[in-house]
Amino acid sequence: MAAFEIIGGNRLSGEIVPQGAKNEALQVICAVLLTAEKVTISNVPNIRDVNKLIELVQLIGVKVEKLGEGEFTFQADAVNLDALRSEDYAKRATELRGSIMLVGPLLTRFGYAVVPQPGGDKIGRRRLDTHYIGFQKLGAEVGYVESESQMTVTTKGLKGVYMLLDEASVTGTANIVMAAVMAQGTTTVFNAACEPYLFQLCTMLNAMGAKISGVGSNLLIIEGVKELGGCAHRILPDIIEVGSFLGLAAMTQSELTIKNVGREHLGITPEIFQRLGLEFEFRNDDIYIPQQDHYKVQRFFDGSIMTIADAPWPGFTPDLISVALVMATQAKGSVLIHQKMFESRLFFVDKLIEMGAQIILCDPHRAVVIGMNHEQALRGTRMTSPDIRAGVSLLIAALSADGKSIIDNIEQIDRGYQNIDGRLRSLGANIKRVN
Repeated sequence: MAAFEIIGGNRLSGEIVPQGAKNEALQVICAVLLTAEKVTISNVPNIRDVNKLIELVQLIGVKVEKLGEGEFTFQADAVNLDALRSEDYAKRATELRGSIMLVGPLLTRFGYAVVPQPGGDKIGRRRLDTHYIGFQKLGAEVGYVESESQMTVTTKGLKGVYMLLDEASVTGTANIVMAAVMAQGTTTVFNAACEPYLFQLCTMLNAMGAKISGVGSNLLIIEGVKELGGCAHRILPDIIEVGSFLGLAAMTQSELTIKNVGREHLGITPEIFQRLGLEFEFRNDDIYIPQQDHYKVQRFFDGSIMTIADAPWPGFTPDLISVALVMATQAKGSVLIHQKMFESRLFFVDKLIEMGAQIILCDPHRAVVIGMNHEQALRGTRMTSPDIRAGVSLLIAALSADGKSIIDNIEQIDRGYQNIDGRLRSLGANIKRVN
């Protein structure tokens, strides 16, 4: 098992380019199963979860060719449905939560899909009801094979329908949209997730010949077509990386430029970091962050304590709550962090408390952070990465801390961040990968 060894306390400087968006990549790679023609996707991040999904689609017969750094062609003209019942497929799909989004394309094109229990971060309950209920409303049958601990989804033909989603699930919406694009008739999806990943997926599907209107909103209308064709698609910069680098600059008191951020798709993310006191400016499509020795948390207009809470888009993404929490530990002022969507995501704060952070964990969803205004540095320590986002947040804390830190289980970080140690070293970070 690999670990990161970090000597903290160094100020960083330079430029860093965010990778392609992980969450978008998982969706659009699944969408290649909707056509027998070639699909070209660029700006694909070289991270564990995405690479596992590429290997998984290859296992079921998709031809994959790497054209260059981050650019691939996919052709699903010889899909082997028998491979879905293999032990190898079950094992690989179980290791990757994104594998659930293969179901929609397989169902609408071939009428059959298998769903082993998907993996992913252990951050609380992550139910899949939205996916299954959506498939059932389109006319699919959902069953459970107890002997193999997996679900099967089958259909003799999907039909368009109106549906109101009980939650604005990102992967649920993506799966239902991909299933509906070749269903007979018109499908209306209300309370659809409208994250940039869905905007990008729908844009790609329309380029393939789908007829989706309302793209970017929570009301999608999908007119079914008989078949889709190939296209070329470029993945957006990763919003989560952009936010992570904003938090990194604040914690390490560094002057950084984040290049090519995809400003129009960042939503409220930059504003949340401004509320925590970070100063920065947009320079075309870059974000320039000057060195700040201190940053002060804003208050609400009535003088009450600032609350940072996650919410479905266009609210603040839950994937950046842990970064905001770490950044708050060195702010001037106090912050209430409210993680509404997952009940296990704040449990990493005990590591920050060991490092000297002043945090009160109120319950599984809320933590009060009393900022230390960079007057007392965090202390280096040994810790374990529990999931992707908490892992990179602990990494940011370690880079700001006095002394040496060891972060174990960095395979979790590698699932979502491409060559993060190499890119940080280019900024002047003292970090190395050790066994």
